[in-house]
Amino acid sequence: MAAPADEILVDARWLEPPEPMEKVLRALALLQPGQHIRLLLHREPFPLYSILDSRGYRHDTVPQADGSYAVLIRQAPGDAPRNPPAA
Repeated sequence: MAAPADEILVDARWLEPPEPMEKVLRALALLQPGQHIRLLLHREPFPLYSILDSRGYRHDTVPQADGSYAVLIRQAPGDAPRNPPAA
């Protein structure tokens, strides 16, 4: 089933680190106003949460019946996404 136009689906189940993080960070760069990312993972992505928070994104994590996790990522209301500091 295709993802709705307002959703970017990132299926990172069973990928090894750092690939899931890299995929979701690339998807953040594509996110348009009104869109969200649905990230599917086989483990909860604790390191991702602080990165999302620092960049102005909110997330909701829902455990799935099969033991995986669905993480819905969207821009925080009234907050513009922030780029990471230049190295």
